[in-house]
Amino acid sequence: MQPFTLRVIEVIKSIPEGSIMTYGQIAEQAGSRRAARQVVRILHSLSGIHNLPWHRVVNAKGEIAIPDEESRYMQTVILQGEGVEVSKDGRVDVDKYRYYPVNEEEIF
Repeated sequence: MQPFTLRVIEVIKSIPEGSIMTYGQIAEQAGSRRAARQVVRILHSLSGIHNLPWHRVVNAKGEIAIPDEESRYMQTVILQGEGVEVSKDGRVDVDKYRYYPVNEEEIF
């Protein structure tokens, strides 16, 4: 597995309950700020294998970006269960719920 992929997995695992991070934020934390789409692919393909909290990841606008309606609903329900407010149009207040790791030691 590539080092970037391993770092992405660790960043996603570090997101605490009741918080979110964006794809781009995760990419930047993992060392490649322009690799948000790669984060999407990693999350899609490795969430189950690594038991990643996939539901805590949203796009830069705070939108739940999963096209599948059932999965979007599931993400909404799980986030709300963790205390994250999700609007009727599937948006999360990024400023309110975004997780900012204090330093790399929290992740790696």
